[in-house]
Amino acid sequence: MLMNAVEVMKRLPHRYPFLLVDGIESFVENTSIVGIKNVTINEPFFQGHFPGHPIMPGVLIVEAMAQVGGVFASLNDGVGDDKVTYFTGIDKVKFRKPVVPGDVLRLELELMKFRRGIYQFSGKAYVGETLVTQAELKATFVDREG
Repeated sequence: MLMNAVEVMKRLPHRYPFLLVDGIESFVENTSIVGIKNVTINEPFFQGHFPGHPIMPGVLIVEAMAQVGGVFASLNDGVGDDKVTYFTGIDKVKFRKPVVPGDVLRLELELMKFRRGIYQFSGKAYVGETLVTQAELKATFVDREG
């Protein structure tokens, strides 16, 4: 593991219950990053999504991808904790299989383009070898106020 959760927290402003990255497996400068999310029954969202049939909300899988993209920007370009990430677009999202407690999400992002301060990633989330979610993400970083 390239980075554990404690090291990830040095790169992202997110904290419990919204930190959705447990580690970074690999990083290739200007190219790609792979993050991990261990999905446990203790996740707070499982209380309501859905009682007796827990499924990780798809929007949180996309958020986990975005957080991995934030780590990419931090490692690749030195974007620090004085910045906040803003989504500028989410396209071509497909939810292919449900994610349930006990799954380990492998979040793979490839940098498609970086232009005018906007990162564009192609993201894929896997459980084992099974593709569960895919999306194209666009984000930028702005100065943190206050």
